[in-house]
Amino acid sequence: MNTNLERMQGVTRRTFLGRFGAGIGAAALGVLLRQEGYAAAPVENALRGGLPHFAPRAKNVIYIHLAGSPPQQDLFDFKPKLKEYDGKPCPDDMLEKERFAFIKGHPNILASPYSFKQYGNDGTWVSELLPHFSTITDDVCVVRSMHTEQFNHAPAQLFLYTGSPRLGRPSMGSWILYGLGSENRDLPGFVVLVSGNKTPDAGKSVWGTGFLPTVYQGVQCRTEGDPVLYVSDPPGMSRELRRDSLDTLRALNEIQYDAAGDPETLTRISQYELAFRMQLSVPEAMDISREPQHVLDAYGVTPGKPAFANNCLLARRLVEQGVRFVQLFDWGWDTHGTSPGDDIITQLPAKCKIMDQPVAALVKDLKQRGLLDETLVVWSGEFGRTAMNEARNGSKFLGRDHHPHCFSIWMAGGGVKRGAVIGETDDFGYRVTKDPVHIHDLQATVLHLLGLDHERLTFRFQGRDFRLTDVHGKVMPQIMA
Repeated sequence: MNTNLERMQGVTRRTFLGRFGAGIGAAALGVLLRQEGYAAAPVENALRGGLPHFAPRAKNVIYIHLAGSPPQQDLFDFKPKLKEYDGKPCPDDMLEKERFAFIKGHPNILASPYSFKQYGNDGTWVSELLPHFSTITDDVCVVRSMHTEQFNHAPAQLFLYTGSPRLGRPSMGSWILYGLGSENRDLPGFVVLVSGNKTPDAGKSVWGTGFLPTVYQGVQCRTEGDPVLYVSDPPGMSRELRRDSLDTLRALNEIQYDAAGDPETLTRISQYELAFRMQLSVPEAMDISREPQHVLDAYGVTPGKPAFANNCLLARRLVEQGVRFVQLFDWGWDTHGTSPGDDIITQLPAKCKIMDQPVAALVKDLKQRGLLDETLVVWSGEFGRTAMNEARNGSKFLGRDHHPHCFSIWMAGGGVKRGAVIGETDDFGYRVTKDPVHIHDLQATVLHLLGLDHERLTFRFQGRDFRLTDVHGKVMPQIMA
C-alpha cells in the first residue's frame, strides 16, 4: 500500500483550503515568520551535507575530461620500442582473446611521430606536443597505469563517473556534493562546463544524480549569453515580484511536503531559492573580463567566446568562491585516423595546442593563489588508445583505436604527490606491468583525498546500500603525498 500516494490523492481543492491548519493563511504566516527569523524552512540543510569521515587533504575538485580519450603513447607514455616495430605487424600475443572497437584483421604497430624529453626533478617524459605542461611536471603526479573494463565511449564515461557502465547511477560530483555539501549558498555546488561543440557521448548522465535527490545535480553553465538557461526573470517581472511569487510558491510546496513527504518537493524548493540567488551571483562569478590582462594572457582566453581556455579560468574562479566540484568536458580527442579531422598528425596537435596552455596556467594560477593545496585537479580521458594503427577501411591517415588495458592520467594539488610518475606499462604501452590503478581505485582515492571513505559514503536504494565504487576499489597511497 502506497500511503504517500493516498495522502496526495486526498489533497483536493477543498481539503487544501480547509484541512492544513489555517490553509492559505497559515502559509502566509509561515513566510512572514521565516522572514522575521521565527521559523526555519525545511530545505535550509539540503546542501549543507555532513562532516567528512576524516581530515581531508582537498576541499574542491576540478576534473578535466578530454572526451574521446587522448593517446598515451603520443603524450606521456614514451615507448622507443615502437620505433623498431613501426609499420610491422604487431606480435601475435597482443591479439589473443582481444576485442577492438574498429580494428579488423592483423594490424600494424604505430610509433609516435613526436619526440619526447624528460622534465622536472623526477625526469617525467613529456611529448613535444605539450610544451606548457612540461613546465609544471614538478607539481603533478602522472599515472601511467590506469585501466578500465570498457572500450566504447558512452559506457566508459559512465563507468568513470558513476561506477557503472549503465545508466541510472549518481555521478562522482553528485556523490561528493551529497557527502560534503556546498560551501557557497549562492552558487551551485557542482558546475559543468563543456567545450568542443559537443556534449559527452554518455550525455548529461555523467553529471546526473541517478537515485540521489536531484538537489545534487550538476548545473551546466554557458560561457556566452545567460550562464544558466532560464535563470533570468521573465520580461515584465521585477525582482521584488519574483521574490513575492517565490515566497508564496515555497509556502505551497511546504504544505505539499507536509502532506506527502516527498523529498523531491524539498529539492524543488531549494532549486527555486538557489536560482533566485544565482541571478546575482552567477553572472559575477562567470564574468572573466574582471580578471587582469596578465591572467587572461596566461590562460590564452578571449572573454565572451566559448572556449576550453575560458572554462579553465572559470574553474579557478568557481573553486575560489567555494564551488565543490567543477567538471570540464572538452570534446574532440577521439583520434581514429579516418580523416584529418580525427588523426594524430592534424587533429591531435590542434587539440593539444588548445588544451596545453590553459591547463598549465590553471595549475600555476591555483598554486600562486594558495589554492592548489586544497584543490584536487584531475586530467583524464575515459580509456587509452592502441599501440597499433587502426587503418579503418584502408585509411592512410594515422590513428589509434580504443584501448581499455592501460592509459595515462595526471593529478595535481589536494594531497597528491608532486613531481611523481606512478605505474609502468610494457614496451608497447599496451598492458600495465606495475602499480595498476583501476577506475574504482581512482574513484576511491579521489573521495579519500576529500576526507570521504568510499565504503561508508552510501545511499540506500531499492533495498540495498549503493556507493560510487560499487563493491570494488581501494585507495592508492602511492598517489598521495
